[in-house]
Amino acid sequence: MATPAQAPSSSPIPDKSLFRIGEVSRLTATKTFVLRYWETEFPTLQPLKSPSGHRLYRREDIETVFEIKRLLYDEGFTIVGARKHLADQAAGNGVAVGEAAVSGAHHEIAPVRSPRHEPPSRAQRKFLLDLHEELLAVLTLLERE
Repeated sequence: MATPAQAPSSSPIPDKSLFRIGEVSRLTATKTFVLRYWETEFPTLQPLKSPSGHRLYRREDIETVFEIKRLLYDEGFTIVGARKHLADQAAGNGVAVGEAAVSGAHHEIAPVRSPRHEPPSRAQRKFLLDLHEELLAVLTLLERE
């Protein structure tokens, strides 16, 4: 997860323990409806509820929001991929997302541990997105048969 040092310097996390959703929205530059949606998609993001039902985010929740935002917007992860990445990080197993190696005669899938790579360049990301669209088109054609 992102630490306060990794959080954007323009939005340091104030020195207090609980934050309302509007504060988190301003700190992370993320709309409140997106934060509420992410709560449903990411089990690691579970703010407390006040007796009146208001969401109260802890510092670690805000760090999780920064990490989710980085994975989705900067790294290009899907929601499912980001959820898996966060779960892998929480489990501490260090398995690279989407990578596996075939081992043995039984073709068992074994996780591959890989060093951290630089995020893909803009050109690489565009290529991958174009390839994704083409593969979806091929899949659609195959499903029609």
